[in-house]
Amino acid sequence: MISTGITGLDDLLGGGLTPGRLYLVEGTPGAGKTTLGLQFLLEGRARGERGLFITLSETNEELEAVAASHGWSLDGIDFFELTSAENLSSPDREVTLLHPWEVELGETIQLITDQADRVAPTRVVFDSVSEMRLLAEEPLRFRRQVLALKQFFAARKATVLLLEELILNGNGRDLQLLSLSHGVIRLERWTLDFGGARRRVEITKMRGTTSREGWHDYKIRTGGIEVFPTLVAAEHVISFIGEPVPSGLTELDSLLDGGPLRGTSTLLTGPAGSGKSTLMLQ
Repeated sequence: MISTGITGLDDLLGGGLTPGRLYLVEGTPGAGKTTLGLQFLLEGRARGERGLFITLSETNEELEAVAASHGWSLDGIDFFELTSAENLSSPDREVTLLHPWEVELGETIQLITDQADRVAPTRVVFDSVSEMRLLAEEPLRFRRQVLALKQFFAARKATVLLLEELILNGNGRDLQLLSLSHGVIRLERWTLDFGGARRRVEITKMRGTTSREGWHDYKIRTGGIEVFPTLVAAEHVISFIGEPVPSGLTELDSLLDGGPLRGTSTLLTGPAGSGKSTLMLQ
């Protein structure tokens, strides 16, 4: 298992993510998908793993601003940017740029795979695949291209996070990526009638591992996402042996069959001067 970089999320996942698989992180706007993706890559960098962030909608400058707000440095992480920008053909650019609306999806996928072959990453983040869906135009073509990417990175033993806007259409949730993903992490942000916004996470699907079911709260703070797994009382029971606790008085212990049992409460009553305090001291 590999860590996501978020301790609470690793706990929900039963220890982390199975390496070499493709995962879907879907969420509403402002839920923290990009932050989660960056933490995932930063954790890999800390472990000496190569990371590749493929941004299909945001610019490299925007990502650096997000990282700066958390006090992070993105040095050592490779970026592949598909967006409109100035100086498109400048050889001094550290990222590859193109106009996605002028390129067929197949060519875009080819550029991504070529970049991945050059970088040879262990961890990959796509932000977000909604742009790929628009380029595909047809659901069947989109599914085939995602399946091709899945097989491409699986052959190279890379762990991939696909970040996706949570879209609800007339038929309910968009299910295109759910069946292709090894696991699905769902993030939600909603505004309450009173107070601040609330965020929660659910492990919708995770093949081959046992994860914590249900919703769990999380917060986005300076330094990243912090997840608070829902407490389960049965997991916090401390076992003990209820052996007798001697009182120091042989005759009293004989009356109590060895003394009161450990972990129980005993009430000692008596009138003034009967020796309650003396007995407690003994």
